[in-house]
Amino acid sequence: MEHIFKGKWITDDEFCELKPRNVFHRQLEQLSLPCNEHRDRHILFRRKFGCENTPQKAVLYISADDHYKLYINGKYIAEGPAPSYHFRYNYNVLDVTEHLKKGENTVVVHTLYQGLINRVWQSGDNRHGLILDLEADGNTILSTDESFLTSPHSAYTETGICGYDTQLLEEYDSRSAQADFYLPEYDDSLWKNAHINKNADHTLKMQESFMLVTENILPVNSYTADDRYIYDFGANYVGYLNVTAKGKCGGEIIIRCAQETDENGYPRYELRANCRYEEKWILTEGESRLDQFDYKAFRYAELIIPENTEITDISLTARHYPFSLRNNLKPAYAKNDRLKKIWELCVHTQKYGVQEVIQDCMEREKGFYLGDGCYTVLTNMILTNDDSMVRKLIDDAFSSDIITDTLVTCLNCSFMQEIAEFPLILVYTVLWHYCYTGDKKYLSENYPKVKKLLDAYRREYEHEYLLYDLDKWCVVEWPYNYRHGYDADLSEGKLCHTAHISINAYYIRAILTANEIADILNIPKYRDEKPLFDTFYHTFYIKEQDLFRDSKGSEHISLVGNSFVYGFDLCPDDIFKEKFLSMLCKKGISSLSLFCTFPVLMGLAMDHRYDLLEAMLLDKGAWCRMLDEDATTTFEGWGKDTKWNTSLFHLTMSYAAVFLADMDQNNIFKS
Repeated sequence: MEHIFKGKWITDDEFCELKPRNVFHRQLEQLSLPCNEHRDRHILFRRKFGCENTPQKAVLYISADDHYKLYINGKYIAEGPAPSYHFRYNYNVLDVTEHLKKGENTVVVHTLYQGLINRVWQSGDNRHGLILDLEADGNTILSTDESFLTSPHSAYTETGICGYDTQLLEEYDSRSAQADFYLPEYDDSLWKNAHINKNADHTLKMQESFMLVTENILPVNSYTADDRYIYDFGANYVGYLNVTAKGKCGGEIIIRCAQETDENGYPRYELRANCRYEEKWILTEGESRLDQFDYKAFRYAELIIPENTEITDISLTARHYPFSLRNNLKPAYAKNDRLKKIWELCVHTQKYGVQEVIQDCMEREKGFYLGDGCYTVLTNMILTNDDSMVRKLIDDAFSSDIITDTLVTCLNCSFMQEIAEFPLILVYTVLWHYCYTGDKKYLSENYPKVKKLLDAYRREYEHEYLLYDLDKWCVVEWPYNYRHGYDADLSEGKLCHTAHISINAYYIRAILTANEIADILNIPKYRDEKPLFDTFYHTFYIKEQDLFRDSKGSEHISLVGNSFVYGFDLCPDDIFKEKFLSMLCKKGISSLSLFCTFPVLMGLAMDHRYDLLEAMLLDKGAWCRMLDEDATTTFEGWGKDTKWNTSLFHLTMSYAAVFLADMDQNNIFKS
């Protein structure tokens, strides 16, 4: 049951009169949104309240836009909500019983309005605020109103942007008057009263996925070089650097974070993913505590400190989605040490990479990508027996139909991108969820959404049983140097007029999947697939070679184009399979990348070709190359130098774990 808030959305002077700005549009629409105003705003809220008795049960309902960190009686409690659209904006439900006491209590909330148009949040839209209700033993004892006090947090100063306008780099100043804002005894006498946000238009929805958990990670190694202190936390994590230092007022510490070291053993803070992880910390007199709000993906930290300064404590707070391997999981790596290491690499990546949403890479974009995400959430569900992330992806993806009924690529954000294949992968994910969970009710709820999506593709892009003239980008395989010369114009930002095999294979597989769902639900199938099959084979199949061409009118044959035919079980006969597998074995799985590799491995699993499946997983240029390059999390594009902006913390490639799990239990690719 949804909570009905008694509290109001509150904000400060700057935001209370602002009207929300629409950030939604189709990708090919030329729309420029300014984002130099109202950005990097750290806004604090405080309220003291009394409890006549220690509550037996206390529940806090809370949300903030863009993000919050909550403190009660001086203790950090949680952060949230998970990124979401304003028309179904998440709120969190927290049991705070153990944090309240008889007498006076203090609740403090640190909010951030980032203000950028990017893949992280639906920001840049002039929406900011906090809303909460606190119930104790069934009675509402606190709600947001103008009695809350507010102040900007003056410790943060923007110093740059990293990634794709992803994250603001900041100088943190421990001399700030707000440095101890979270403590109950903090003097807030100069703070102002909050304002009701007069233009708040959020429609609130309880966050059904779990809240983040945190772990304190200590360095496994540290060393000094001149004025540098270098710390190694043993593996890549996502989170915050915690440092306590003693020094002189005004002393400056340079903070650099990195995922690897350079040839001199120093942290490489200019990441391969084109993020420069360098910031400054200004000390107060005596002891100072670093408080960085936004997270990074890193393993190493380097501190360059002034004279007469001492680092008294350092750790890394790793934040991640709750993760526990399911009890009956039997990894199929047997006695092969290499497969075991690949398994451990994928498990670590899943455990520490999955956040409030599924992101493709943890530093460059932090984006909730639909296509990549489908494979990542499937892996997460198989590893943990928890389907909450799968459901979140499905629900959030279908909710983007308010922007376009053919859905968008990056979910719950203000950056508008459309990739044609991604919504079609969502259709398979709906079926995969049922095959794993047996939840027919959820399948039934999603089937009308599947039909609506496929109807939209049919209306917009299908001509004589083929898809072409797409106003969505077709990525096919990424990066482009892994496309094997795929013969179709796939330039982003323009119409793709060509009828090519990749998108049509995705489309037919989605229609077949919709028909499978209809059969499970014992209702008439979505549509007759035979005319599509006939046209597909007539257009793309070269009988003389028993392989498929890339595009209509072309004679070019690629491993990429045929990968989708094989992986999506669209093979005309066993002759094609053998020719394809011969080509695959000759070129190797590492000649493909993330979007072709999964279907190929899926096809091998469906054919029970576990010999070839194992051989592909052990390809020296694929996951084994990551291990040889000292990976602790899965890479993008197989290796450090295979891409111009390689992420060394790329969640998608952890999907190898799906195929290392016991296939008798987990071969869910056929209903």
